[in-house]
Amino acid sequence: MNIRIGNGYDVHALAEGLPLWLGGVRVESPIGCIAHSDGDVAIHALCDALLGALALGDIGKHFPDTSDEFAGIDSKILLERVCSLVRAEGWEIGNADITIAMQRPKLAPYIIPMRECLASVMGIEVSDVSVKATTTEKLGFVGRGEGCEVYAVVLLNRQTNI
Repeated sequence: MNIRIGNGYDVHALAEGLPLWLGGVRVESPIGCIAHSDGDVAIHALCDALLGALALGDIGKHFPDTSDEFAGIDSKILLERVCSLVRAEGWEIGNADITIAMQRPKLAPYIIPMRECLASVMGIEVSDVSVKATTTEKLGFVGRGEGCEVYAVVLLNRQTNI
């Protein structure tokens, strides 16, 4: 098979006074994600999609939240490591599509910087990275402002130079 598709999902609770990192970008917000790492739920879902496409487990398997090594780590480092693993397995990233569900703050001003950051870390074109933001119309834990959830899908292509 010359292509693989991966699906990732992650969720983090939100709390006042924490920094909010999404897609490698610091978002101005009075609330942020509760997490062992920097809490970048978008990158975590993306890592899970990449790992899942190759049946390599999930982000917790590779970067356990019980390890001091990953306490407070910049999630872009985790994404770099996952992308290196994908390439070492003989695959290249075709594209990524990410949907962030969060009631507040409004994320529209951050979408392009997120796409640029993620593309840079993954070593692909900005046009190959889609980031979308939505609310849940005040329904559920996302709508009540208790958490943020992210869905990610990736397409991997078999490297042709191996």
